[in-house]
Amino acid sequence: MEEKVKVTIKGQVYEYEKGTSFLEIAKDFQKDYKEDIALVMLGHQLQELNKRVTHDCNLAFVTTADDAGHKAYKRSATLLMLKAIYDVAELYDMGTIEKVVVNFSVDKGLYCTLKGTVEVNQEFLDKVTERMRKLSQERIPINKKSIPTREAVALFRKYGMKDKERLFRYRRVSNVNIYSMSGFEDYYYGYMLPDAGYVKYFELIAFDEGFVLQLPTVADMKAVLEFHPRKKLFATLKEAQQWGDMLDVSTVGALNDKIVSGKMEQLMLVQEALQEKKIAQIAEEICKSHDKKFVMIAGPSSSGKTTFSHRLSVQLLAHGMKPHPVALDNYFKDRADTPKDEFGNYDFECLEAIDVEKFNEDMNALLRGERVEIPAFNFKIGKREYKGDFMQLGPDDILVIEGIHGLNDKLSYSLPKESKYKIYISALTQLNVDEHNRIPTTDGRLIRRMVRDARTRGSDAKTTIGMWYSVRRGEEQNIFPYQEEADAMFNSALIYELSVLKQYAEPLLFSITPEDEEYPEAKRLLKFLDYFLGISSEGVPNNSIIREFIGGSCFNV
Repeated sequence: MEEKVKVTIKGQVYEYEKGTSFLEIAKDFQKDYKEDIALVMLGHQLQELNKRVTHDCNLAFVTTADDAGHKAYKRSATLLMLKAIYDVAELYDMGTIEKVVVNFSVDKGLYCTLKGTVEVNQEFLDKVTERMRKLSQERIPINKKSIPTREAVALFRKYGMKDKERLFRYRRVSNVNIYSMSGFEDYYYGYMLPDAGYVKYFELIAFDEGFVLQLPTVADMKAVLEFHPRKKLFATLKEAQQWGDMLDVSTVGALNDKIVSGKMEQLMLVQEALQEKKIAQIAEEICKSHDKKFVMIAGPSSSGKTTFSHRLSVQLLAHGMKPHPVALDNYFKDRADTPKDEFGNYDFECLEAIDVEKFNEDMNALLRGERVEIPAFNFKIGKREYKGDFMQLGPDDILVIEGIHGLNDKLSYSLPKESKYKIYISALTQLNVDEHNRIPTTDGRLIRRMVRDARTRGSDAKTTIGMWYSVRRGEEQNIFPYQEEADAMFNSALIYELSVLKQYAEPLLFSITPEDEEYPEAKRLLKFLDYFLGISSEGVPNNSIIREFIGGSCFNV
């Protein structure tokens, strides 16, 4: 007689034979979900569908419309694309492939480049698309096996995957999970789908020097949106990648090589110098026009806006200007007048939380040369206060205004366009795990915020992770739509920062237990940080943007 186990799903108890795969269980419930079930949550731990039930348990389903499921879709789509690229190059004798690199996210897809003799044009990409659809229709399995790390390094060397070979020289784990699709083997940082049949929606588009794998969004997993690249953002991302190539540090393995060879001090100094050069260029551009009176700085959470505004002010001073910082937070409406979101919480991220009329009244008065008392918001009592902070603009004075709505013209609707200079800042990491595993910019910002919140606000990592979805939703609504309005973009990511942040973040993440809802994300981030060799923060300059998060900044932030 087969042994049975009890599986509790949404409070209902079901019996299955011990050893039944989660995939078989998911098939029984797929009809209840609009999107494909991609993974399962066993307690508070994510599991792939090919795993099997071995004991009584609580089970929840994760679909491709959930964050973890969507990430699994993107990884699986990448594996499918790579398999198809190599197949097409061989089947049609179109040339040789040295390597395919997944560089960074652009619009709703992934910007990739190919090194080799294969000509990447739309004709080639259409053949790859056709091959991907064929493999998807055939539901080619995505197999997983665990092999000793030493064997994995030899395997990657054999396939010419030099970035992965470099990466795994520094792995402490004894085994590595290898995924394969019809003989094509690769490594992926994160969970995968059971087979190619789950990857139904995608498009390949020739773009710039490579191509984009355009994918569905969480909002609609059955539609691939038209490709609309944000040209300024793309140029900034590409510049960051070029910096990484110039410094010979484009992957985590290469960074680790620099650490063990004792070259980190020079790398830090060069990276900081590149950022300072960029800030100086922006300051020079502002000073070229005497019409600019308002520098509007905006960017997502943990971009380093405060430190950047201080460093920009120093450069403006060096150019003969007199900068004055103004925080948009000081124009918050009193707490009682702050709008609430659909969950009944105060929505401090929306434009309506700002007293837009008062802000415009004060800024126009300053523009006319009048003396204005600038408010300060008291977050403890939730009210705007006036403490005698008067300001008056002379010929060389300029306001440096920092806040999430800085690029939105609805905030500064009454100010002359020619008086504003807009800057978008974000931490757009130029580092990837390896040639096929990119580091999402949101991961770097989340780790920054976690470290800063623990240091300055007494918040634990669980709290920071728990609120991150809400933070990102606010960014999608209030910041990202206005990126291309910027006159300049600044990338605040430092190529070495995750090796520094590692020592601060790991203890915070280890405090999250398997019983916590945030545990899967904490476990993912710990695995991610395990790729990096840690370094001391002693060599980080006291004006560095990373000091805003780890402490020790000369700007007292």
